[in-house]
Amino acid sequence: MTERVGIVFVSHSVQLAEGVVALAGQMAPSVRFVAAGGTDDGGIGTSFAKVSAAVGDAEAGAGVVVISDLGSALLTAETVLDLLTDEQRAQVAVVDVPFVEGGVAAAVAAESGADLAAVVAAAEDARSAWAEAASSASGAAPASGAAPASGAPASVAAASAEPGGRYVREVVLRNKDGLHARPAAEFVKLANTFGASVTVNGKDAKSLLGIMSLGLTAGTTAEIASSDDDGVPAVDALAALIETGFGEA
Repeated sequence: MTERVGIVFVSHSVQLAEGVVALAGQMAPSVRFVAAGGTDDGGIGTSFAKVSAAVGDAEAGAGVVVISDLGSALLTAETVLDLLTDEQRAQVAVVDVPFVEGGVAAAVAAESGADLAAVVAAAEDARSAWAEAASSASGAAPASGAAPASGAPASVAAASAEPGGRYVREVVLRNKDGLHARPAAEFVKLANTFGASVTVNGKDAKSLLGIMSLGLTAGTTAEIASSDDDGVPAVDALAALIETGFGEA
C-alpha cells in the first residue's frame, strides 16, 4: 500500500487531541494519526517531549503534517521542527490552520495518497473555505436544488453536454443526512482519484471543506460538472456514488 502522510494533532488538552484523532480516523482509516495533547503529566498545556515523540511516531515514509490548536502549541511544534536535522525537517510541515477543519481536510487528502505538499495545501484550504462559508451564511440562499423532502427521496440523475465541452450530471441526494462529514469524505477521496477538475454546485469536488460548506441535505440537487476532456468518467463516477446513498439510504 502507498505510504501516506502522517498527521500530528498538538493540543493543550489531552482529550481534545484524542477527540480530533478519533474524528479524523473515521474518514481516513489508513492514515497514521498521533495525538500530542497536554503537558507531560496530563495537565492543560503542551509538551515538547510529547510533540517530538509524536512526530517520530507519525512518520511512515511520506512525511508528517503537524496541526496545533492555540498559539503556544504552535510555538512548541515550531521549536520541535527547528531542532530536527535538515533531512528530517524537509519531511515535516507545521501548519497554522483551524484545528478541526484543517485537520480533517488534511486527513482526507492523506487518505487519498496525496504527497506532503498537497496535504498541507488541503489543510490550508480550511481558512478560505470556512471564511467564505461564514461570510455567506447570513441571508444566503439555500443550496441549489429541490427543498428537502420527507423520508428518503429517490435519486434522480440527468446528464447533459453543454457548449464548450462542459459535461454535467444532476443528482438528487437520497441519503437522509445529505453530504455530512463521512459521505463528503468518501466523495472527495473518489474525486481525488481522477486527474480531471470537477465541481459540485460550483465548488471544487476535491475540497472537503468546499463540499461541506455547500450544506447539501437530503432532497437537494448536486450539479456535478467538468470542462476537462477527460472529465466524463469522473463526473459519472461521482454521480454514481451519490446515487448509492453512501450506504445510508
